[in-house]
Amino acid sequence: MTAPDIAVIETSGLGDRSYLVAADGVAVVIDPQRDIDRVLDLAGERRARITQVLETHIHNDYVSGGLELSRRTGAEYVVPAGDELGYPRRAVRDGDVIEAGPMRLQVMHTPGHTHHHVSYVLRDAAGSVIGVFTGGSMLHGTTGRTDLLGAEHTAELSRAQFRSVRRLAAELPGDTEIYPTHGFGSFCSATPASGNSSTIADERQSNPALTQDEQSYVDELIAGLSDYPSHYAHMGVINEAGPSPVDLSLPEPVDPVELRRRIDAGEWVVDLRNRIAFAAGHLRGSLGFELSDSFVTYLGWLHSWGSPLTLIGDGLDQIADARRELVRIGIDELSGAAVGDIRMLAAGDRLRSYRVADFTALAEILDSRDPTVLDVRQRGEFRDGHLPHAVNIPLHELSRRTEEVPAGEIWVHCATGYRSSIAASLIDQPDREVVLVDDDFEQAEKLGLVTSAG
Repeated sequence: MTAPDIAVIETSGLGDRSYLVAADGVAVVIDPQRDIDRVLDLAGERRARITQVLETHIHNDYVSGGLELSRRTGAEYVVPAGDELGYPRRAVRDGDVIEAGPMRLQVMHTPGHTHHHVSYVLRDAAGSVIGVFTGGSMLHGTTGRTDLLGAEHTAELSRAQFRSVRRLAAELPGDTEIYPTHGFGSFCSATPASGNSSTIADERQSNPALTQDEQSYVDELIAGLSDYPSHYAHMGVINEAGPSPVDLSLPEPVDPVELRRRIDAGEWVVDLRNRIAFAAGHLRGSLGFELSDSFVTYLGWLHSWGSPLTLIGDGLDQIADARRELVRIGIDELSGAAVGDIRMLAAGDRLRSYRVADFTALAEILDSRDPTVLDVRQRGEFRDGHLPHAVNIPLHELSRRTEEVPAGEIWVHCATGYRSSIAASLIDQPDREVVLVDDDFEQAEKLGLVTSAG
């Protein structure tokens, strides 16, 4: 018998991980994303048959691929007991054991991220603990957020989260490897996680639920909770009802005349190209969402759920990648896509453009004139330090607050340039001279521009 092999399946755009655990030709999958072809390919490479698909909880940040994966492979679908679901599954409770070839996975009820959340302790054939799959409970240096089910549950779930992490630390050996689903950039993490690996012993030294008393932990967690993407409101509902099979086919092509009609009608036409290329020339009224690790989070957050969405890309590969990202958060219906030279897609219409600069350039002009500086970071980031007289409108609020942005010269920045690139496209109007600050905020600190904090 071989030791279990644990393969990590990264979904960096959502800050999540899924896992495939294989031994002796048998495999178990934990918290799979909706695009299950990645999981099937991985199982095929290991020549392993998937016998069980496990969920640690009903997810709020992505559409699960667990139901479809279980149907496609004939695997047993294992979900924590307690939630009313629209499909058959094995409902497991604390102490239950899932057997998969030489592997055993013990269920531990670890509420906090959700009421019915569980973790799975992986043991080999000899009974030795190999690792624990903690979902949104114990993360690397932090814990899962506790406010996704509503403010009325947050205090109760925060205390439950504290006790769950303490239980994991008390009952598992110090060398137990921790395999969380969230915490790699996910907004499901209460605070930013640290590192790519950790053990129970590591967490005893660094995790706030293990280094603070209960009240201090709860107070600090709740005080630090920031806004989270609006599309989260739909994910749990879809996962409870049962997601439909994934469709990764390309959307229908759209010609330049139809693109212009859609933009003029107020529909979202999203340009996936690099933010520098977008700034240099784009269709008037289109929106710039560079296809990157942050793309799906912010598009899902700002886009009105269910409204028409058309994509523009350099090529079909870029459209296909965006399609894959979007189905992970349940955006299945795309109105179409256009690819190719942006000048050809403009069909004779003059392209819009705006300047791209850095904080050094901003420092130079602040000595001679007083432009509007728009900071689109979240409020907590702004409180920690900002430019004097900067206007703070978090990106996810900008669409409904654009009237607060004055006419004239507008320098827009965030922490790295990505959010500000989206914001620049949202506020770009003939009466505004938009300048995109494509730079790290650390550079503003080095230049001595950040003089306000608290």
